[in-house]
Amino acid sequence: MPKYQFSCDVLPHYLPEQSSPEDEVFGFAYTVTITNTGEVAAQLISRHWIISDSRGHTEEVKGLGVVGHQPLLKPGESFQYSSGSRLRTPTGTMHGSYFFVAEDGERFEAAIPMFVLDAGDAAAPGSSGGRVLH
Repeated sequence: MPKYQFSCDVLPHYLPEQSSPEDEVFGFAYTVTITNTGEVAAQLISRHWIISDSRGHTEEVKGLGVVGHQPLLKPGESFQYSSGSRLRTPTGTMHGSYFFVAEDGERFEAAIPMFVLDAGDAAAPGSSGGRVLH
């Protein structure tokens, strides 16, 4: 088992009530579970997201912590939070990284694997459904 390692699982879903397809606004929520799969406790210090829509427009978001927290996770512990993003197109992707400092002072990053934001058929004006991606 690597000494410094975290896994990130993400479950995104479309928010039709926070979207306006006719105005090119598509709202999405996502729930992230971060788990310390390493051997040393470490604190999440900052995040870096790269958000891209299907037209190639890309935004970078950097900031301290996640939803106002900088959790310290011991080996085997997890932290879960929910957040959101808006796109100008009904589909796009997100990926990035978290920056950690371990209890022994080691600094490292953990990758956030790419995931898809997809409004599905709900993006069409007059449609009523959405779908949850698993």
